[in-house]
Amino acid sequence: MSTKRCQNNSEDALLNHQALSIYEAGRLAEKACLAAGANPATAHALSRATVSAELYGQQGVGFPHLLDYLASFQAGRINCRAEPIFNSPLPALIYSDADGGIAQLGFDQAMPTLVTKTSELGVTLFTQSNSFTSGELGYYVRRLALEGLVAFAVSNSPAAVAAAPGGGKVFGTNPLAFAAPLADPEAPLVIDQAISATAFVNLRGAAERGEPIPEGWAIDETGQATTDSVAALRGALLAFGGAKGANIALMIECLAAGLSGAAWSLDMADFQNGAERVDAGLTIIAIHPAALAADFSIRLSCQLDRLAARGAYVPGRRQVRDAASAEEQVVIDTTVLDAIRGYL
Repeated sequence: MSTKRCQNNSEDALLNHQALSIYEAGRLAEKACLAAGANPATAHALSRATVSAELYGQQGVGFPHLLDYLASFQAGRINCRAEPIFNSPLPALIYSDADGGIAQLGFDQAMPTLVTKTSELGVTLFTQSNSFTSGELGYYVRRLALEGLVAFAVSNSPAAVAAAPGGGKVFGTNPLAFAAPLADPEAPLVIDQAISATAFVNLRGAAERGEPIPEGWAIDETGQATTDSVAALRGALLAFGGAKGANIALMIECLAAGLSGAAWSLDMADFQNGAERVDAGLTIIAIHPAALAADFSIRLSCQLDRLAARGAYVPGRRQVRDAASAEEQVVIDTTVLDAIRGYL
C-alpha cells in the first residue's frame, strides 16, 4: 500500500471519530443511561465501566457495547430500577441477586465488603445471579488488583458457541479474567479472554462492516465452517482449541451459573432482542497474596520481565487510568456517538 493511501486511510479514520474528554465521555454515558430509564446508581455504575473499558484499550466493550445496554433498558431486558440483594451464607461467601439489573451495579455495591473480607480471611468468593451480561470481565478483576488482591472471574452468557463444527450452540462466549498486583500498583497483570475463538462483538462488528472473518472463528447455520461474517451470525462461534476450549467453557458454566443459580447459557434469553431478562451468572474469587508472600508483587513483576525477555507475550501491565485527568481523551466512532446521543 502506498504512503499516500495510508495517509488517506488515517485521515478517513480521524474524520469518522470524535475525541471527548474523560469527563465529557462519562457524562454522556451517564446521561444516556438516565434518558433510557436507568436509575442514578445504575447509570453511574455503567458509565464508570464504559469509560474504564475505553481507557484500558477495550473499545469493543466500551461505547459500542453501551448501545446494547441502552436498547435493553428501553426494551425491558434490564431492570432499570434494580436494587441488588446480598447475603453471606458463610463468612468467606458473598451472594448477590442483581434484581435483573446490570452486573456492574451488584459488584460495585459488594466490592467494599469483598475487599474487607478478603483482607481478613485471605480468600473470598463473590457470586451473582439474575443480571444482564457482564460486559468487560477484566474490569472486575482489574479493580480488585488495584486493591492489592489477586482475582479470578468467570461469567456465562447466552448460547452462541458450538463445541465443534456440525454442532449446535451450547455455550456462551463464557469469558474468564485474571488479575494480579505488580510492583507498579497502577499497572497490574490482567488477562481477559473468551472461550470462543473470538468475542461476539468482534464477529458482529465484522458483519456490520461487511468484512470476512478468519477460518476457525465460526460456522454457518448448516454447521459448516465459514469465513462469511454475516453467515456466521446466523450460525455459531467456535470454541478455541476444539474440545479443550469446550471443556473450559463447561468449567466456567459450572462456576458462573452453577454456583450462583443463574440460568445456564442454553436457557438464557437473547440479550439483543425481546423483553425477557437474561439472568447471567458471575463468580469472582479474590485472594490476599501478601498474607502468604509479602513480596508477591515484586517477584511476579520480575518473573514477567524474564518471560518477556524470552519472547513471551505478557498481557496487561498497562496503566489503569480510571481516575484519569480531565485533560485525557477517548476517541469514539461518530456513528456510535450519534446513536448514543439519540437517546438524549
